[in-house]
Amino acid sequence: MNLSRTHFYFIFAISYLLLANGCTGAKSAQEESKQKPNIIYILADDLGYGELGCFGQELIETPNIDKLAENGIKFTQHYSGAPVCAPSRCVLLTGLHMGHAEVRGNDEWKERGDVWNYESMIADSTLEGQRPMSEATITIGHKMQAAGYKTAMFGKWGLGAPHTHSIPTKMGFDFFVGYNCQRQAHTYYPVHLYKNGARLQLGNDTVAPSTKFGKNTDPYDLNSYNDYTLQSYSPDVMFSELTGFVKENSDNPFFVYWASPIPHAALQAPKRWVDYYVNKFGDEEPYLGNKAYFPARYPHATYAAMVSFLDENVGKLVQQLKDLGVYDNTLIIFTSDNGATYNGGTDSPWFNSGGPFKSEYGWGKGYVNEGGIRTPMVASWPGKINPGTESEHISAFWDVMPTLCEIAGVDAPEDTDGISFLPALIGDNQTAHEHLYWEFPSYGGQQAVRMGKWKAIRKNIFKGNMDLELYNLEEDIQEQTNIAAQHPEIVKQMEAIMVKEHVPAESKRFHIKELGD
Repeated sequence: MNLSRTHFYFIFAISYLLLANGCTGAKSAQEESKQKPNIIYILADDLGYGELGCFGQELIETPNIDKLAENGIKFTQHYSGAPVCAPSRCVLLTGLHMGHAEVRGNDEWKERGDVWNYESMIADSTLEGQRPMSEATITIGHKMQAAGYKTAMFGKWGLGAPHTHSIPTKMGFDFFVGYNCQRQAHTYYPVHLYKNGARLQLGNDTVAPSTKFGKNTDPYDLNSYNDYTLQSYSPDVMFSELTGFVKENSDNPFFVYWASPIPHAALQAPKRWVDYYVNKFGDEEPYLGNKAYFPARYPHATYAAMVSFLDENVGKLVQQLKDLGVYDNTLIIFTSDNGATYNGGTDSPWFNSGGPFKSEYGWGKGYVNEGGIRTPMVASWPGKINPGTESEHISAFWDVMPTLCEIAGVDAPEDTDGISFLPALIGDNQTAHEHLYWEFPSYGGQQAVRMGKWKAIRKNIFKGNMDLELYNLEEDIQEQTNIAAQHPEIVKQMEAIMVKEHVPAESKRFHIKELGD
């Protein structure tokens, strides 16, 4: 009997140890999942390199984004995927540069019908959105889902259309609230947004983008602008949904892609912020809508108000993360999809929006000059990123895919053009790019290469120009002195890179026949 009792206790002890180890193993897996950092990627729209205080802005106030830089790192040589919206977002989400990306320009899929008619789009949802990406596309969202993250997108999509496979909730995002169609994002008071795959009605009256004043309208009378300020301001709606998602998923690792439409025209902002800048800047001449989008009584004040409103919401989000106890385990990255714009009443020279770069038409948005593709980037990650640091690592949107994959512990796609900049974030030795490459089958046809201090640009390709301009960015940051004739060996290298990195686009819409497509 004593032997039996001994045998019993032995079996009990072994069973207990096995059970305890099993529980510990389960707990470790759970803790491992919990320890994965939350990731919030904030993408402003048309925000110039010099429009944040931490990048030298003196007129527009951005204390909350500046605080991210103060508590984290500032990248001074970061580049967007393209000089306009849709292709830049495609590069970001897929990790493929413009020589390999599927979307290489804004493609409104116009063979469907009258896609630029706002009222027609409201009546017929099949006219909304842009040409879809292929169904096999792998996005950062897919990779984050594979790593165990809950994923969400808020803001402007622009990479597909309703009723297609290329909408956020079929492209790696568990939850989406925002503009499916980038054309509808030309007003901040749309009739509807999208929540997942269905329209979210906002109760706004139908005021089509670029609606101008009627005859005999007094542009100095604030009442003349009532039609352009409606019931529901879309950034408020999207931000409310964003903070709701963060609250509901604070116990699990989450990835948020916040593609804010701000400060892309039209000029529309909350009155309290407009009033603040009117008091700061003083009176000014109204914008009458002659360069597209809506009229605005105080264009400078309204543009500044939009940026500060976005900054205010960044601050609110940071505070929410702190209140939920997850701020210390959250990586926040803030950047812009391309350089400052030139239309809709914006005034980049007045704000010095390009900072050290030229940003007016021909140099900013739409062009592969520094003012069109170099963007501000700051990142904050308590305990991982040393506060108040700065990196001159040359990076671009196609690096975001491998970076976030490495952070999340999942393999990046084999065909990515990117290099993870995680080492630069945390102060380790960083692998450098041999070169960066862009092409843009619009605005005359363009190509560009960055190789160390050298920058090569080819413009007006559609007119048969194949000559390269060459600039030394260390000595000529504004790309004013073409020194191609003095450095034929560098020009030859750049030409070889352009040939190597260009693969004809799948869509004929983006073919550049002068490159052999």
